[in-house]
Amino acid sequence: MDMHVVLTPAPSATARLADTRRELRGALPAERTTRLTKLAYAIRRADLAMISKAGQGHIGGDYSAADIVTTLYFAILNVDPENPHWPERDRFVLSKGHAAGILYSTLAHAGFFDKAELTTFMEPLSPLNGHPNRRKVPGVETNTGPLGHGFPVAVGMATAAKLDNSTRRTFVLTGDGELQEGSNWEAAMSASQQRLGRLTVIVDRNRFQQGAATEKTSGLEPLNAKWAAFGFDTHVVDGHDHEALYQALSEQRPLTGRPRCLIADTVKGKGVSFIEDRVEWHHKVPSAEQTTAALEELTR
Repeated sequence: MDMHVVLTPAPSATARLADTRRELRGALPAERTTRLTKLAYAIRRADLAMISKAGQGHIGGDYSAADIVTTLYFAILNVDPENPHWPERDRFVLSKGHAAGILYSTLAHAGFFDKAELTTFMEPLSPLNGHPNRRKVPGVETNTGPLGHGFPVAVGMATAAKLDNSTRRTFVLTGDGELQEGSNWEAAMSASQQRLGRLTVIVDRNRFQQGAATEKTSGLEPLNAKWAAFGFDTHVVDGHDHEALYQALSEQRPLTGRPRCLIADTVKGKGVSFIEDRVEWHHKVPSAEQTTAALEELTR
């Protein structure tokens, strides 16, 4: 494989994504939930196939974030797969970069590149590496992997938007264990000081990190109060309730004002019973038998 390969959008991706986004925004809540749920499970199935084939990945954290990322890409973000560097696009930063699998699967389903490329996940020289690479994967806004880096970059993006007097929005998804990195709180202070009203940080609050529960490692509670103390407009939301996510994420925000934090209560491994809420699935690969069983649970 050519090490300089850059993925390209699927044909007519822009129109398809724009149609889906318009339909979902205009749908009744029950219909919107049904469609987003089906999309999220298709994205989970593709992620399962990627990880099973590669023998590597972070399926637990991928699945806790799946409903959040699905709702963002198909109902919220103003992005264009065929023009991924459009200056006025909304920005999404996956700060928990080890969950690259769920981002790749979502980007492929949204048309940023052909779904067939997902079979190359983690292969030598594949653009779809274990952490996202903005120079090789359209739709990736910044390289992430070292925890605590993505949120500060997103604050920079939101700052640039404000300086441009632009209405584009910036969303960033962090892991809860990632919040033990002090760089996040420095970024939070900066965002509050600069009154970045169109910045939203979403915390994937699945309560596990590699090896242990977050509260046993370095406790984060009271997390809601901490974000509020840092000057954020803070809310708790069910991270697997598509309608609740849609309503929270589609809220109109001022260009200048308090930045926002959504603490999304999630379940690690959501969607597969034997993976859910199990710390060992942070970085565990399902066997062939487990893959078959998981696929049965994810087929709906």
